Amino acid sequence: MVITDPIADMLTRIRNATSARHSTVDVPTSGMKKAIAQILLEEGYIKAFDLVENGAQGMIHITLKQNKGSEKAITGLRRVSKPGLRVYAGAEELPKVLKGLGIAIVSTSKGIMTDKKARELNVGGEVLAFVW
Repeated sequence: MVITDPIADMLTRIRNATSARHSTVDVPTSGMKKAIAQILLEEGYIKAFDLVENGAQGMIHITLKQNKGSEKAITGLRRVSKPGLRVYAGAEELPKVLKGLGIAIVSTSKGIMTDKKARELNVGGEVLAFVW
């Protein structure tokens, strides 16, 4: 099966797993997906992730995080830049998600990072996704 937008597939798998209250989710591996998983880990949206070799492409095994009680750590995920319509923003125009409560994941010339880090480094790029 060919996936035309692997990042949207990853975000959809995470969104579906959190809605179904699963504790883990598996996503096919790529460099960009590893970077996105690392950002989600650093920002506290997931508990952990491991790389699992299965002979072919490999998988990223993501352990989802639950806040107090059964409240989900990730309440929303949205893909912004799509293959049919790319969305770019300069350092000054980077969006703030929920007035700073969420994060925007941005692909810059210095790597994949959050909108806050991109503003610090004064770099713009492609706005991949919003997480809140």
